[in-house]
Amino acid sequence: MSLSVVKTRAQLGIEAPEVSVEVHISGGLPSLNIVGLPETAVRESKERVRSALINSHFEFPTRRITINLAPADLPKEGGRYDLPIALGILAASNQIPAESLNNIEFLGELALSGDIRPVKGVLPAAINCEQKQRTLYIPLENQTEAALVENLECFPFDNLLNVCAHLKGAIECPKAQVIAKPHGDDSSHNLNQLDLSDVKGQQQAKRALTIAAAGQHNLLYFGPPGTGKTLLAKRMPTILPRLTNAESLAVASVYSVAGTTRPAWGEPPIRSPHNTASTTAIVGGGTHPKPGEISLSHHGILFLDEFAEFPRSALEVLRDPLESGLIHISRANQQVAYPARFQLLAAMNPCPCGYLHSQRCRCTPDQIRRYRNKISGPILDRIDLQVAVGMINPSELKNMSGGETSEQVRAKVVAARDRQQTRQGCTNANLSSKQLDNICKLGNSESLLLERAIEKLGLSARAYHRTIKVARTIADLAQSEDIKKEHVMEALTYRQLEKQSANSQTG
Repeated sequence: MSLSVVKTRAQLGIEAPEVSVEVHISGGLPSLNIVGLPETAVRESKERVRSALINSHFEFPTRRITINLAPADLPKEGGRYDLPIALGILAASNQIPAESLNNIEFLGELALSGDIRPVKGVLPAAINCEQKQRTLYIPLENQTEAALVENLECFPFDNLLNVCAHLKGAIECPKAQVIAKPHGDDSSHNLNQLDLSDVKGQQQAKRALTIAAAGQHNLLYFGPPGTGKTLLAKRMPTILPRLTNAESLAVASVYSVAGTTRPAWGEPPIRSPHNTASTTAIVGGGTHPKPGEISLSHHGILFLDEFAEFPRSALEVLRDPLESGLIHISRANQQVAYPARFQLLAAMNPCPCGYLHSQRCRCTPDQIRRYRNKISGPILDRIDLQVAVGMINPSELKNMSGGETSEQVRAKVVAARDRQQTRQGCTNANLSSKQLDNICKLGNSESLLLERAIEKLGLSARAYHRTIKVARTIADLAQSEDIKKEHVMEALTYRQLEKQSANSQTG
């Protein structure tokens, strides 16, 4: 009887728990059984492994083979276990030395020819492997992901025969080279040559965009079609600071699990799903829960154009992630948590036709009320800046300047972010309640002004605290140590949708 153990990793959200592939070859009728909660793709691996071994000129044992994927209570899915299973069979049948597998982890799907195909979720596995100070063997096409992890000894391979030859010491294969990551605050990352100066006029809307970028606040534009709402939103990435290496690695991990192309290193991701997107597409899910748009926007921007046209159910599930930065997805056989620390950027019309308060508007008060009610109070409560974007007379556009460029605005944003990181280690939007009391202290006149405004508008305690955070960001942009009265007054001017609701109720 022969026994071998090969180390690999499962995929559970963006976690990569360790899995031991235990292979036992014993006497009896020829068979191959896989136990340890394997999904269909894992159970089918026995046919892929059999053909891969034979076509790689190895002997497939004609005895009873039992394969256990431990721990037994962890669901296993995908083709990532093919390579470790094949190596376990070879080690148990003494075709490769069992000691050569020590302190190594393996990932890879096998083709019938013995070629090794890429798998999803290599980056989280590489991070955990490096923490265990083990070597990682992966498919050749996955080496770019694994190379993002510094201090990881990693070998990429394109076929099973080369893996075995390397383990025997017959050939020497090159290690995956660590990718040189760009650093510093290079302003050359502007996307597709977009620039904030392309948008003429709309100074208040631009100011709100600057504040939102500086403090990582959620922002909603509302106004008639053609006023520049989408144009402004698409320029948000051009004024954002670069991500740190840790943030970029977290973003890359989510995209690795999703199996999609990640943004360039240091670039904040921006996602813009269509308003027909389902709730599952927005938050993630499925039989094997995958990350949704809010997780793919981690450390970046989630832009929802035509905000009120999204299904209400899809908007309501944004409540908890907007507060916690996490989304928990529960299924009958699996519960996972994905990061979702995103910044919400939204745009909507003021009424169904879009031309409220103009001669072109034919919407009834009931239609307008139903349209506005698609955005619930709790969601609106979590949006720090609500800014009306008005129509501009076309004849005036010729004489209007575009104002500051993205590079100029971005310098202000970076300076404000630096002040926040030095002072509290996070952006103002992510201040905790305890930090808020210590860092955002208001004077007597500022407190009185804010309390009266909040009472008049009928806003919640959450809106009260979020207004203070916006005022803190305005003070940071002004390089002021204290939050002054003018900062509070400006912060209050950006809750315009709630003001309109309050005024309509009063009227």
